[in-house]
Amino acid sequence: MANLTRFDLNLLRVLDALLRERSTVRAGERLGLSQPAVSAALGRLRHALGDALFVRQGQGMTPTALALSLEPELRRVLRDLETLLRGPGGFDPAQAWFDFRISGTDFFSSMLMPVLVQRMVAQAPGVRMQLVDLVPDAYVDMLDRYEVDLGLIPERGFPAWVNYARVLTSGFVVVARRGNPRLQGLSPGETVPMALYCALDHVLCSPEGRLHGLGDAALAAAGHKRRVVASVPVFEGLLRIVAQTDLLALVPTPIARLRASEREHDIYDPPMRVGPVHLCMIWHRRFDDDASHRWMRGQVAEVLASLSVVG
Repeated sequence: MANLTRFDLNLLRVLDALLRERSTVRAGERLGLSQPAVSAALGRLRHALGDALFVRQGQGMTPTALALSLEPELRRVLRDLETLLRGPGGFDPAQAWFDFRISGTDFFSSMLMPVLVQRMVAQAPGVRMQLVDLVPDAYVDMLDRYEVDLGLIPERGFPAWVNYARVLTSGFVVVARRGNPRLQGLSPGETVPMALYCALDHVLCSPEGRLHGLGDAALAAAGHKRRVVASVPVFEGLLRIVAQTDLLALVPTPIARLRASEREHDIYDPPMRVGPVHLCMIWHRRFDDDASHRWMRGQVAEVLASLSVVG
């Protein structure tokens, strides 16, 4: 391993860029360096650490086991250095230069990212954002391994090292395609009668591919059941199915209202009581006091707070 007194700390930024981009060309673009300069830095890193760090695979580069093991701690060290060098003047979003990864369902592609990206372009042009798929059973590991900076997930029990804040409370409504003949005589905004609701076929959104969800639990509590004939992992796919068939879907109110404004869907009230869902943003407590992370949390919270609606 390298002797710190002889190690160029600038090489850490190169290693971080290579781990993120898996390409000397793209790493150079990220850092403002030429590809030969990045290749030379990689050579120095290999010599200092006594490991190949990356091996060629097709058009990209695959990190070695050592490089992967260094990645989480490297991200923490670089964040700490940024905080140290920022000094007492505080965080200036206009001068910030970092990547921020958020995990969540495609609901947030429509309801969060357009406004958030607009804010970043105007206020923090050096910040790059990525929304990645939420893996329901791995959200904690993704935070712990520095794979994401923030998760967006329904409220539940979280480990002690995970901090969280409620950012959105959403009720549910029924959506149907505009002009659905099965709902003839029923005006948008009215409650779908229970017998009709249970007689019609349904589609639901389930990243895990399940054929039951909150609607089924609410119906069971009322002594009824429905027939779900399809599930898809994303809301966009669900809404396209509804727009082209006579199927009904129970969806969060904010996205239903957004799509209803595009004149493909009508909104109705469900016949059973479906309690609201509280969505939280979650993060590792190591970032509680990190100025850039705190600022980003504030931006996300402000955008999502405007969407809260129980009905």
